[in-house]
Amino acid sequence: MKLQQRNLPALAPAIARPTYNRAQVKTGIVHIGVGGFHRSHQAYYLNRLLEEHGATEWGICGVGLREADRNISTVLKQQDGLYTLVTQHPDGTDKHEVIGSIQAFLLAADGAEHIVDKMAHPDTRIVSLTITEGGYNFNASTGEFNFAHPDVQHELAKPDEPKTVYGFLTAALKKRRANGLPAFTVMSCDNIQHNGDVAKKMVLAFARTQDAGLADWIADEVCFPNTMVDRITPVTPPEVIERLRQEYDLEDGWPVVCEPFIQWVVEDKFSNGRPPLEALGVQFVADVTPYEKMKIRLLNAGHSVLGIPGAIHGHPTIDACMRDEVFAGFMRRFMDEEATPTLGTVAGIDLGQYKDSLEARFANPNIKDSVSRICSESSAKLPKFLLPTLLENLAAGRSIKYATFLLAAWCYYSDKQTSNAGVPLEVIDARAEELQQVASKTETDGLAFLRQTDMFGDLVENEAFCRGYAEAVRAIYTAKSIRELMAAV
Repeated sequence: MKLQQRNLPALAPAIARPTYNRAQVKTGIVHIGVGGFHRSHQAYYLNRLLEEHGATEWGICGVGLREADRNISTVLKQQDGLYTLVTQHPDGTDKHEVIGSIQAFLLAADGAEHIVDKMAHPDTRIVSLTITEGGYNFNASTGEFNFAHPDVQHELAKPDEPKTVYGFLTAALKKRRANGLPAFTVMSCDNIQHNGDVAKKMVLAFARTQDAGLADWIADEVCFPNTMVDRITPVTPPEVIERLRQEYDLEDGWPVVCEPFIQWVVEDKFSNGRPPLEALGVQFVADVTPYEKMKIRLLNAGHSVLGIPGAIHGHPTIDACMRDEVFAGFMRRFMDEEATPTLGTVAGIDLGQYKDSLEARFANPNIKDSVSRICSESSAKLPKFLLPTLLENLAAGRSIKYATFLLAAWCYYSDKQTSNAGVPLEVIDARAEELQQVASKTETDGLAFLRQTDMFGDLVENEAFCRGYAEAVRAIYTAKSIRELMAAV
């Protein structure tokens, strides 16, 4: 049985499904970047809001800006926007529920004007983003907008032919302004500290170059709330699709798996209303900074601290890393000795308990989160997740040995792209070829990897750091086992 609206009444009793009238739901949110995380997090919350509180003005229209989004576009259109969310508990039990909050999906390759019109529609009150860390198009070292990108150059010359998120946002806001409509909120849900502030800076930089008057209007009228989002959502394994078919007679082209834990902290700053998500436990606060800093420097960095050495050692998944006491101990020491001293007080959070919960979440044996996913796009992640911690500790004279070791391990990972056992690694990074070329010079120039100033700034000029980094690189490049080195750090 195909997962479609007309088949919902026939689903197995164990699968929860929408009971609200989806035909009456308006799309108050346009979301760019409908990946697994959006579907396990924001779309899940909105489905609950529709189901439990009848907030029918807050359905979602998904948008894909890349040709690579065609697969999810096809699946969602065939399934009337429906998909199965499988929540995997540590005891091995799974909860299955069909999510119905995505009402439509638009693909840029099929016509940009439809997306602009949807964003400019009076029903649209929020445009939200999960476009990954690399999608914000700024220089990691300077924080400034990258105007050299060819798609940006195209948009500046032809504003009516948007290609990037910035071209679409400005085109839609320009149309709303011309039609006398209030601005929508731009809400980033990406793992970037001050993600709303970053989105605002980038949008205004682009808009100001394209249309200074529009930029002034955006600055006055558009809110860009900062948010902190959290739910571990690994890549859906094929066996989940097969299990739905075998156990529930359900054909779902792209279900989503996730952990039970979920958190969303949002700066309460919106241009044109917002969904009442506080009814579901979402925290609306005046300042998200302490929460996002905590999550990025503990959870996101902690994942990389496990994933990169784990890949080199040969651990396939994060839970496998956590079953290895050397890896689990290394990560906890990083969190305790290097990340925590940079955090200060986080209102309502016991940091010790939070770190304990992270260890339990990472160790969930039912969540087979691959190290390759965690290591993916490290060139976009580590400058945001790890470097601020290292730089603050370096300036304060505190420990930097764990972060330094990880950067040295990343150099080896980028260079050799094999495990200690010689097994090729799946390296997923937009800059993989460039990283390998630079890292390959390490054996003749121990600091070669650090000379990428767009990622590391002037870190290569810091003698104290470079001494420790060079020692770590030499050890990792000559050792037979990275695990033995980690035990000694």
